[in-house]
Amino acid sequence: MAVRIVFLPILLFIPAGTLKWPEAWLFLIICLSWLGATLVWLMKNNPDLLKERLKMPIQKDQKSWDKVIVLALLMLSMIWLPLPGLDAVRYQWSHLPLVLKALGFIGLMPSFLIFFLTMKENPHLSTVVRIQQDRGHKVITTGPYKYVRHPMYSGMIILYLSFPLSLGSFYALILSLAFIFLIILRTYLEDKTLQKELSGYHEYAKRVRYRLVPGVW
Repeated sequence: MAVRIVFLPILLFIPAGTLKWPEAWLFLIICLSWLGATLVWLMKNNPDLLKERLKMPIQKDQKSWDKVIVLALLMLSMIWLPLPGLDAVRYQWSHLPLVLKALGFIGLMPSFLIFFLTMKENPHLSTVVRIQQDRGHKVITTGPYKYVRHPMYSGMIILYLSFPLSLGSFYALILSLAFIFLIILRTYLEDKTLQKELSGYHEYAKRVRYRLVPGVW
């Protein structure tokens, strides 16, 4: 967690070549405030989930296809995170109007809210796709799971769109489409795995029809 908190400002400001970037400071204040508050809440209310979510992104019992997707996401992140600083500040390849930046900052709020509500309801919310026999894995049907089967991924898609908009980078927004594609692919494959291997999930999927967006998919 400490590495993440230190690493994010480095990936933003060094490519930008300056600390005079108000949008990045505001983004960091919002993001790190949420991270800190979530960390405190998990330490107090669900330390087992915190321990699970802070494990390495590649694990022994993780599905092999998920390892490929996670590695692809990590590699894309190494380009995506520094890109706004290069694009919007240092070289100014693209310019986004203030209204789109404001929309990006507004979008951060529902994404973080979805993350919190999902963690609050689901004690099995691992960062990797695996059936957690060691943690009594079971189907969760409350909270946001009443509306979609994979609410954490729904929040991630909102975040992938909001991050480049808030920092004013059109090219990072284009790269976000690759993230969204991988998240949709991961959702599809994870859903098939859960229906096949997790007791009760097939019946749950019949009741809650949508994976990511109510009324759409």
